[in-house]
Amino acid sequence: MTLAVVMSRALDGLEAPEVHVEVQLANGLPSFTLVGLADTEVKESRERVRAALQQSGFSFPHNKRITVNLAPADLPKESGRFDLPIALGILAAAGELDVARLAVCEFAGELSLAGELRPVRGALALGLAALRHGAGRTLVLPALSASAAAQVPGLDVRSARHLAEVVAALRPGDAAEPLPLARPAPASAAGGPALPDLREVKGQAAAKRALEIAAAGAHSLLLVGPPGTGKSMMAQRLAGLLPPLADEEALASAALRGLTSAGADAQGLAQRPVRCPHHTASAVALVGGGSPPRPGEISLAHGGLLFLDELPEFPRAALEALREPLETGRITISRAARQASFPARFQLVAAMNPCPCGWLGAAATGRVCRCTPEAVARYQGKLSGPLLDRIDLQVDVRAAPAAELLALADGEPSAAVAARAAAARERALTRQGEPNARLEAGAIDRHCALDETATRFVRSAAETLGWSGRRLHRSLKVARTIADLAGAEAVGTVHLAEALQLQRVLPA
Repeated sequence: MTLAVVMSRALDGLEAPEVHVEVQLANGLPSFTLVGLADTEVKESRERVRAALQQSGFSFPHNKRITVNLAPADLPKESGRFDLPIALGILAAAGELDVARLAVCEFAGELSLAGELRPVRGALALGLAALRHGAGRTLVLPALSASAAAQVPGLDVRSARHLAEVVAALRPGDAAEPLPLARPAPASAAGGPALPDLREVKGQAAAKRALEIAAAGAHSLLLVGPPGTGKSMMAQRLAGLLPPLADEEALASAALRGLTSAGADAQGLAQRPVRCPHHTASAVALVGGGSPPRPGEISLAHGGLLFLDELPEFPRAALEALREPLETGRITISRAARQASFPARFQLVAAMNPCPCGWLGAAATGRVCRCTPEAVARYQGKLSGPLLDRIDLQVDVRAAPAAELLALADGEPSAAVAARAAAARERALTRQGEPNARLEAGAIDRHCALDETATRFVRSAAETLGWSGRRLHRSLKVARTIADLAGAEAVGTVHLAEALQLQRVLPA
């Protein structure tokens, strides 16, 4: 046979479209031509494949005209993931492999010059795509990448460490040696360090109550207060209050991690992701970008937390870029030649000082703010109204005197708060199938219905405070979560009153 076709997959955002690696051996002047909109990394595979075949003991057809076509031709291909299918295609075209065994498999892997298989980015995304559109084919990957793809239930994944192992499994007749079945990494091996406990936070009852509500309803949260009051400390403990990820969300979150580096998606699904970018991060770092487009911090935080400390210090363009994904849970990155869409259903928790010097409202500690009203307004004005409108909970974190702080006992442990939050979220999921923070306008009318007294109360508050329609809806969703925490079927005035206290504007 002088023509062979090997199945593989490219990466296009979080999708992994099918690629036909077509290899032809023909008479003519010896050459090795690779076509099909291949990036530089793919074109360099010619030298890797040549050396890997020779070092592994296989003959390379030096006297043939080798043409490799990566179809479809209009789909960009990048990285070294096509090394393995190209090498197998050359051997198959030379008649050294069983075509029937080759046809029921998909391959991806980068080759070293010695023929060893190196992991590739996006292995879990390849596995998810193979399960959806692979027509029951077996996925053959390097060992670490196979461990990541094996996390997809119902997918047949085989692991290999060397090109010779793959060739041995595809030999004609009874000479084939099956590849080992890949096993996912155990969750305990990737659980990471223990999360910090809320017990360590003394006092700050209002802020800790806001953390509980945020965990129960998946609400975004902004903590405002002077330096040293525990804003960052409390924000870091929110992850320990969240319930475990659902299987689908966990797989999507791990697949997004795998797009950034090889092996990142093989680290298990034990914990929700927590991303803490520095305030010097650009808009591209937060939302994603590049060529080809890669996910940013908001997508890497999908299903988990995005913690932005010193919120006003972030570039304004970066903060404004958060507005759309906070509403839709997705981000679409458009470039001149390519477009990619990534999920970005993250829970935002942010912290900031109330003024440039930080001591506004800290009279209890003996510190006095020396900022002018204009400086305070300019500092707080770095956060636009539309962005603040999309943050469900805005809480003042008050400074406590040293004597009072030393006299306070330990707080409630994270396990107890997490149990209440999980029970409240389960009520919401049973009722409407999603957390309260994700309710759309029509669902708010059904699940946050108010009696006459509650309606008059919230109407008066909205008119007095000048709320927008978005802020009104977010207040109703917060009140619905508070009602769930209390085990109440309907949203009452008491729940709305507490929600109102958690919607306070910045102290100016």
